[in-house]
Order: sequence, then structure tokens, then C-alpha cells
Amino acid sequence: MDMNELLEQFLTHLRVTRNASPYTIKNYSNDIGQFLDYCRTKGVGSLEQVDRSLLRGYLAELDAVGYVKASIARRVAELRSFGDFLVREGVLERNTFRTVSAPRVPKRLPHYLTVAEVEALLAVPDTSTPRGLRDRAIIEVLYAAGLRVSELVGLNVADVDLHQALVHVVGKGGKERIGLLGRPAVQALRAYLKVGRPALLGQRPTNALWLNHRGGRLTTRGVALILSRAGKQAGIRTPVSPHILRHSFATHLLDGGADLRIVQELLGHANLATTQIYTHVSQSRAREVYMRAHPRAGTSDLP
Repeated sequence: MDMNELLEQFLTHLRVTRNASPYTIKNYSNDIGQFLDYCRTKGVGSLEQVDRSLLRGYLAELDAVGYVKASIARRVAELRSFGDFLVREGVLERNTFRTVSAPRVPKRLPHYLTVAEVEALLAVPDTSTPRGLRDRAIIEVLYAAGLRVSELVGLNVADVDLHQALVHVVGKGGKERIGLLGRPAVQALRAYLKVGRPALLGQRPTNALWLNHRGGRLTTRGVALILSRAGKQAGIRTPVSPHILRHSFATHLLDGGADLRIVQELLGHANLATTQIYTHVSQSRAREVYMRAHPRAGTSDLP
């Protein structure tokens, strides 16, 4: 079978079986397609012909033209996943893509906002307007529940339970979980649902919770723009994004003494190791506070 046809089968598998996001599917399509183009330039027209030497040459070329380690590692992971699929489908006898190692990528600590910066951000929206009510509620819910932006924009009105102070979320891979809301988030949502959303609602009824100025479902790009603008208005130096609020949610919970596994559950992480990066942030913050607050933290007259 043609290599492009096999890629299309794999993308269909990701879309239907694994419920991958359009963004993920686009990345897989572009990155694996790039590798298939490389194969053709080397006279390789079948995936059975791919060997370790070809793969190492491809990775070396990516490095030579300036791809960062994280980008190369992502491509290796995508090709391995593609190979696993082909083995399961009986196209390949073994996954040749697992014969090469991905470059080691140093872990980057996630950026996050301070509590004071979050409060400054929340003070920006003009809650005398429908859009201001919406924007304030969006910031409150992102920070209160630690949602991914895709989870936020996917919410419908029926997913909100103000009485129990929670939202029903569909996360990665179609996994459902509960997002908890504090009192300020509940109050902001109540005001938005009572006044803001009806004012934004267009002629066509929609189940979407978050609406744009035309009455349609707000997009991930729309949310990103709202937060970016609010961050600049609040005078926050760190670029504000939905993911920054998610990082802030996790970091502030751990700073407050929350159990790591509870934070994992609230974030919807499948693997505890993904959540553990926030413990490094929390420890770093603890050291800063110690060095600033302890009367003898800065002494250097050690024996």
C-alpha cells in the first residue's frame, strides 16, 4: 500500500479511535508527511525499506537545519506511534522506528502567575458589559478548575452545575472528569448566565456556554486573545495564556499543601509524572520565600 494511504489510515485511527484533537492530527500529518517526503528523496518508496541508517540520517538532517531537540523528539514519538499502528495492522513485522533514540530534552519549568497577578487579571474585565461578564467568568473558571482551553470552549450550558459548584469536563481522549469551582467562579458564572450570555446570544439557539460577539461558540483562539489583552491591561510581564492559568492553578494548589495525586486528578493527567513537574516549581518557590524570610538564610559564614 502507498505510504500516504497508510498515513491517512493512521490519522483516521487517531481521529476515530483515540479521539485526538484537530491540532494533534495536523501535527502528525505534517510531521510524518515530512518524513515520507524525505524517504522519497532517498529513493525509498515503501515503509518496509526504512531502516535504522535512514532514520538516523533523517534525524541528523533535522538537527543540521536547526530543529530544536524538543521538536525532533516529538517527531520520533510520532513515528514510533505510527510504527506501532502499522505493526498492529500487520503492515510491518516490527517497528523499525523504535531502533533510534530521541534526543534528551531538558525539562522546562512551567511559567505561572502569582496570586496578586491573578487578582490583577480578574480586575480587568468591565463587568457592566456582556463581554466583560463573559471574560471575568472565563478567567475565574480557568483558574478555579485548571481547565485546558479546549475543555473550556467545549463546555455546554448543561455541563455547569452551580448548585454543586462544578463543571462536567470532557478531556483528552474523551475522558470525563469534574472541574471544581470556588465561590467567586460560581458568582461570575451566575452573572454571565443571567445577563452576559443572553445579551450575546444570536438568532440561532446554541448549547455552547461561551459565546462570541456573533452569538456562536467561542474558539480557543478567541479565549487566547481575551487573556492576552487582559494580561497586557493588567500590566503583567509574563504573556498570559489559558495554559499559564492552568499552570498557576496547579502551582498554587501545591503551594497551599494539596496532595500531588489530587492535583493530578483535577488536572486530568493520565500519568503522575506529568504532574510532578509542578512540585519543582513549588519547591523553587519555597526556597525563594525561605531565602527572603528567614533571618539567617543569607549568611555565608559557614565553617
